[in-house]
Amino acid sequence: MAESFKNMYNKQFFDRFTKDLKLVVNDFDARGFVSQIMDDEWENREYKQRCKHITAILKKFLPADYNVAIAKILELLDHVKDTLPDFSKIDDKNFGLLMLEYGAVLDNYVEQYGLDNYETSIKAIEKITQFTTCEFCVRPFIIKYPDEMLKQMLIWSKHEHWAVRRLASEGCRPRLPWAMALSNLKKNPAPILPILENLKNDPSRFVRLSVANNLNDMAKDNPQAVIDLVKRWQQEESKEVAWIIKHGCRTLLKQGNSEVMELFGFDAIVKNIDIENFQISIPKVKVGTSLEFSFNLLNNNNKKNKIRLEYGVYYQNANGTLAKKVYKISEKEYAENSTAQITRKHSFRVVTTRKFYLGLHQVAIIINGNEFEKHHFELIE
Repeated sequence: MAESFKNMYNKQFFDRFTKDLKLVVNDFDARGFVSQIMDDEWENREYKQRCKHITAILKKFLPADYNVAIAKILELLDHVKDTLPDFSKIDDKNFGLLMLEYGAVLDNYVEQYGLDNYETSIKAIEKITQFTTCEFCVRPFIIKYPDEMLKQMLIWSKHEHWAVRRLASEGCRPRLPWAMALSNLKKNPAPILPILENLKNDPSRFVRLSVANNLNDMAKDNPQAVIDLVKRWQQEESKEVAWIIKHGCRTLLKQGNSEVMELFGFDAIVKNIDIENFQISIPKVKVGTSLEFSFNLLNNNNKKNKIRLEYGVYYQNANGTLAKKVYKISEKEYAENSTAQITRKHSFRVVTTRKFYLGLHQVAIIINGNEFEKHHFELIE
């Protein structure tokens, strides 16, 4: 079993962290610091709870004045940078989890205690995010200072460091997972668009991924804004931009949006394409195993057709309703008057991100956003 994420805050981390803090905080009491962190509730705390707890204890050991405390934090980062081999060569290809343990505490400190000190906090965020990521920390600032922050993020979109440019996009995603939603940007994403314009040809793949994810977030509330942007960006002869808009439209494609289908070369109205011999191998699927199904895809046209082939699983909910989730099989051209045999397995392995409910489920075949045959199956213990 994989090590729990919260356990990165272990003895080795605190040995290193307190050793670094001693270099920037006079008379730092490392033993007292760790003893207050490792209290009676420590083992019961999950990852985010541990981050907040460490941050609260850290505040007691830093100078009371926020500006002075932040200066110590930035001094700490300068020290850490000097101890890392070839820090100047670290980029989005080998960044990894370089400073995740430090960053989750330090950016949480800014978020918890710096919201009323805008100038100092923004300078700190700009530096901290070059070691880890401040995409969560920055959101309360966007909510409290919307105009100032969107202007700042537009400036950050031209920063020399790729991680700061990534923050310009990632931080203002309207629906960033595991973070507070930005309701104003969900209603009106227009302030985000100039930032994404600056970043769409960014040399960093992490930045481009963030741009695509920002578009995908936007599409859930403002599909037409994304469609209009895609029409403009498709005029550019850039494989990077082409990838961004395709990945950024993944939700609209799964929804079968007809305008988006046609923008990517798929016929929204499917003619002379059919499904036959759609079969589920075992109609009673045990939790922990897989649903197995097969079918033939027939292209009865006298020309080849570009087809986006998907399947939808209708999951049982706790209240007895069914909720559909779409999964991609392929995107490719099928020869004229051809028959393709398709087989698929869909796992019902138990994972933390989805709770399975026993009972009736359904699976359907989807072609270019159009749902074809649907079959029932039962999920059992």
